[in-house]
Amino acid sequence: MKPSSRLLYGAHVRANGIRQHYLRYGGAGMPLVLVPGIISTAAMWGPIAERLAVHLDVHVLDVRGRGLSETGAHLDYGLDVLAADVVAFAEAAGLREYVLLGHSMGARIGVRAARKPGLPIRHLILVDPPVSGPGRRPYPSQLAGVLELLRAARAGEAERVLRESSSPAWPEEMLRLRAEWLHTCDEQAAVAAHRGFHEDDIHADLPDLKVPATLIAASRGGVILPDDIAELRSLSPAMRVTTVPNAGHQIAAENPEGFLAAVGECLHLNF
Repeated sequence: MKPSSRLLYGAHVRANGIRQHYLRYGGAGMPLVLVPGIISTAAMWGPIAERLAVHLDVHVLDVRGRGLSETGAHLDYGLDVLAADVVAFAEAAGLREYVLLGHSMGARIGVRAARKPGLPIRHLILVDPPVSGPGRRPYPSQLAGVLELLRAARAGEAERVLRESSSPAWPEEMLRLRAEWLHTCDEQAAVAAHRGFHEDDIHADLPDLKVPATLIAASRGGVILPDDIAELRSLSPAMRVTTVPNAGHQIAAENPEGFLAAVGECLHLNF
């Protein structure tokens, strides 16, 4: 841990019947629960969590099957269960109200979770959620590429592969963290999530959102196109939309300042 780090601790809770691991940063301000994507972990979000923790009490979750949370063939990795995990985690952590921020798969988890009435979610921030689903165009990242990266990580070759494939280049600290932690992402969990991108219909959930929501979209990368934004707005007219320039799907790594500015704008904070 860096001497100036805002990381307070890592911890486990038992919630929704499993062991859930999280990292907590800052400790003051409105709580924020950050839910990473398909092959991402809490540790990978450390540099961004440090910045968010200037104003927020940040809890970064290891989604089941990733990082230090429970994993294994005995687990269900479906979207409904992942959404229930997040709700149960916030309850176990004693969060009376919180902002829920999800990236990619994490954003889809957030949409599914926020349909439930009575949750103490102050704001839902959806960062470049895959808009694939039944009868829709496929998610642009193919499963074969995801599995190739996970297998390289298990072989100790993640850093080489990431350096060869990351374009534009990631900040060094974030690339090294991703290379270090990728091996903890379970292949079965990734396969289930990728399948869910095409089988789960989050568009049907959007009219039922019970909380204020903001969509943060990447300017490139092909996950969300202008027509998708128009459709999402039609399904959830109160949703705010902001686009981060000079960034693909991995917005926080490719344009950290733009990402933080977008989050700050929707929460009326200056990072």
